[in-house]
Amino acid sequence: MRRPSSTVVVVAGDRAAEVTTALDGLHNVRAIPRGQRTPAEMTDVVTRATATYVLHDADPLAEVGDAWTGFFDGTTPVGGLEVAIETTLGALRAERLVLPDYYVVLDPDGLTPTRRHWWLGVLAGAAPARVVPSPASAGAVKETLRTLSAGRWWPSDLDGWLRGLPRQVPDRVGLPGVPF
Repeated sequence: MRRPSSTVVVVAGDRAAEVTTALDGLHNVRAIPRGQRTPAEMTDVVTRATATYVLHDADPLAEVGDAWTGFFDGTTPVGGLEVAIETTLGALRAERLVLPDYYVVLDPDGLTPTRRHWWLGVLAGAAPARVVPSPASAGAVKETLRTLSAGRWWPSDLDGWLRGLPRQVPDRVGLPGVPF
């Protein structure tokens, strides 16, 4: 899997594009709003960028997150989560998508409970230091960048991790000692 030389940060949330755009021009930061780019185009732009931090708002796991949330909220058709998982795994293998080093989640308290569990349960449970909540402002995200800490990378068995998501139940995911 292709790994950029920069630290890649996905800014996620309702105001992600606005916040990302506002951070462009900071020293050692290249901010790339998705705009009309496809996920594969974003991956190409992000992996070629040269800066200490590359920020963007194109979440490579967005389809899986939407499907997982919909699966547990009862709004995704039967099989929709599995399709999203397999599509994402195929794109990761083909290097049309690349996982970021960090997710900065804007205003998680304002998210629906299931969506909040996606970010702060499922993703943070897989790589705790890699998912960081932040207020939805450029200044707050700038401060968050200064405090990013090292931590384990995403699970090495991406296939097993993603395919296990239907058993990652909201309100229970990420808790130690709680079986699926």
